[in-house]
Formats: sequence, structure tokens, C-alpha cells
Amino acid sequence: MSQPPPPQVGERVEVLVKICGICDVESALAAVDAGADLLGFQFCESKRRITPEEAVKILDELPEGPALVGVFMDQPPREVNAIAEFLGLDIVQLHGSEAPGFPSEYLVMKALKVRDGVVPDADGWPDPILLDSWSLDGKGGSGRSWNWETAEALTVTRQVFVAGGLTPLNVGAVIRRLHPYGVDVSSGVEAEPRVKSPALMSAFIDAVKRQT
Repeated sequence: MSQPPPPQVGERVEVLVKICGICDVESALAAVDAGADLLGFQFCESKRRITPEEAVKILDELPEGPALVGVFMDQPPREVNAIAEFLGLDIVQLHGSEAPGFPSEYLVMKALKVRDGVVPDADGWPDPILLDSWSLDGKGGSGRSWNWETAEALTVTRQVFVAGGLTPLNVGAVIRRLHPYGVDVSSGVEAEPRVKSPALMSAFIDAVKRQT
């Protein structure tokens, strides 16, 4: 029997789930058990910042499976690439004012901030990209939602992760509306700051799977 053609961007059936802001072994293991596709570790200025040395202790306890993402913000390429090599990261996520052409041997995922209903120009950045809510201090991971409908055109032509204010209660509606390549959550699955809730992560991923 001939195989069907692969899905095109915008027609993806499975939506990837990234759990970001992992700070401890227990949260990481629970995210893996819940079925996360990607785990994010923040090495930039953030409430969830950890050091590469702390990340090693977490990664040493994890089974193989989820892709590993390091989150950086306006840090020198040498520093970003050194941390990525040290930890064996799969993706470097840039959450600052970096310009296209960021020099890295690793897959780069640029976070673009949606402000006042305007989606920034994604030209020059490779897939996938991430759309998050803009904040006054310019930092990522605000946990605030935004007008997701403004991203509809971009999700048809590009591989887009949607972030910002997602929870187990609203992620299903976002997927039905945008059909994104992936979704990214941090504070929306936390029991307390820096600590992920196994129950909330399971509920979030279950809500995603119900739409795919």
C-alpha cells in the first residue's frame, strides 16, 4: 500500500508540547512521564534561571526522549554555543533582541514578541519560531496571553510554537483555532514558582492530544 504524502506546514496532525522553565529533577521526570516532546531550561535572566551545572544534574537523571532546549537572551554566541555543547542541547531558543543570522551550529528557535496585535516579521529566521507575549521589560516568559488570532496567517506558512498564558483550560481552543506546530507552557503548569505540577502537566498534554 502506498504511503500518504507527509503533512505540510499548517496541516500537522500532532502538536508538539514544550514544557519550559524546568528547574529540578522531579519536574523534569514528571514532564517526561506526562509525554512532553521538548524540555526547556532557562540560562538567561529569569525567575526560572538555572546554571549549566545545575542542568547537568537534572539531565543525568533523565531518560532519552524529549528534545532539550536552552533558552538565552542577548547573550554572546560564544556563551550560547558553549553551554549548548556542554549540555548536548538540541535547540537554542533566543528570547532577546538577537538579529537573524545568529551564528550557531545548533538549531535556532527565535522567540518573537507579539505587541498590540502585531506579529513581528519572521523573515530571516529558520523554522521553528516561537510567538510569545510582549512585556514592558522586554523579557520573555511573562505568562500573559495575547490575541492568538493574529497569528493565524503565520501558522499556515511556518512552523510556529505558541506561548504565553497557556493553561490546560485554554490550550485546546488555541490548537483548534491556530493548528500550530507546537505549544509552549511554563507558569501555566506550575504548582508554585519554579516547581511544575505533575497533575497540571498531564492535564495540559491530555488537552493537546484531544485535539490531534
